[in-house]
Amino acid sequence: MPNLPNDLGPEIDALVRAAEPRLIEIRRDIHAHPETGFDTIRTAGIVAAELRALGIEPQTGIGRTGVVATISGARPGPCVILRADMDALPIHEQTGLEFASTVPGKMHACGHDLHTASLLGAAGALVKLAPRLAGSVRLIFQPAEETQESGAAAMVADGAADGADMAIAFHNRPELPAGKIALNRGASTASSDEFQVVIRGKSGHAARPHAAIDPIVAAAYVITQLQTVISREMDPALSAVLTIGHIQGGATQNIIPDSCMFEGTVRCRSPQSRDLAEASFRRICTGSAAAMNVTAEIDYVRGAPPLMNDDKMIDQAAVALGLQFDDAPIVEPGTSFGAEDFSYFSERLPSIQIFIGSGQDGRNDRVHNSDYQPDESCIAQSAIALTRMAVELLP
Repeated sequence: MPNLPNDLGPEIDALVRAAEPRLIEIRRDIHAHPETGFDTIRTAGIVAAELRALGIEPQTGIGRTGVVATISGARPGPCVILRADMDALPIHEQTGLEFASTVPGKMHACGHDLHTASLLGAAGALVKLAPRLAGSVRLIFQPAEETQESGAAAMVADGAADGADMAIAFHNRPELPAGKIALNRGASTASSDEFQVVIRGKSGHAARPHAAIDPIVAAAYVITQLQTVISREMDPALSAVLTIGHIQGGATQNIIPDSCMFEGTVRCRSPQSRDLAEASFRRICTGSAAAMNVTAEIDYVRGAPPLMNDDKMIDQAAVALGLQFDDAPIVEPGTSFGAEDFSYFSERLPSIQIFIGSGQDGRNDRVHNSDYQPDESCIAQSAIALTRMAVELLP
């Protein structure tokens, strides 16, 4: 770490390292008691109690079960949001850890327990540094990141983003070894839209297909044509993914059914490609169905938009993290087609998402896995990184 005159780096490091054992304790408690979706009542209670112990008065019940708190500097200035998600996944844990989930069928398999503890660590450091800051830091602890009904959207609707000037989210990444940090330019994650299409024909005997209108053959034709949305209509530079994950039609071998249903997702890495994908999807379903003498009922539901990183903030974050850590952050184009509902914040104000390495030596972990075991050192590193970025962004 650089040791420059008046550099806050060593102080930030010391403040977070002193709290690290407590942060790990909090993480393990949350991990053992996972809560999914908006049902993060216990977790939110822990967050609120820890904030009060730091002398920060939280607002609870924002976006149903979210928590918001503000740390004010000594002078007027901008407001930067630091956001962590709190919810777990409907996965049965298989780690065998002593602090493994005590709730059957639920697990913090994406590391949101790490995120919650990390933001509490940053809060503790920023409270001590507040007299030297201009502006304010708004801490946002969010439920329901993993569900189609978005906790971020609910918190934004309740005013969590109002009056803020910029926002930062972070995520542990086991593909990166602990100690590494990555920043992405452009889209950090993709939009996530869901669809269900019901093809309606006319039932009949399998021996007399001419007297029926076969929706299964028609559905197969429509699905094949939908693949051209990506291969022949999308600009390759604005990549997208269209996946059919479920198809169902008929109940037995000798009856042509009345209908056939298929459903899946569309993921895009820019607002333009998202709009084009939906328009093309609807046109192809309707037109192909008409060509096959059937009808198509389309239910297309938009989820979280793509998370677009602000280029200026990426540059500022790279400088801040380079000052704080010996290893400079990795800065690369975004490639993920996963979804992240922090994008509801990035739609409203300049925002970035950073990635903190959480990979343990000798393991090959991935998130959303029942045996996910991240390196807990990423908690302190995340807290230090968030604190330093907030300090540098507040003049």
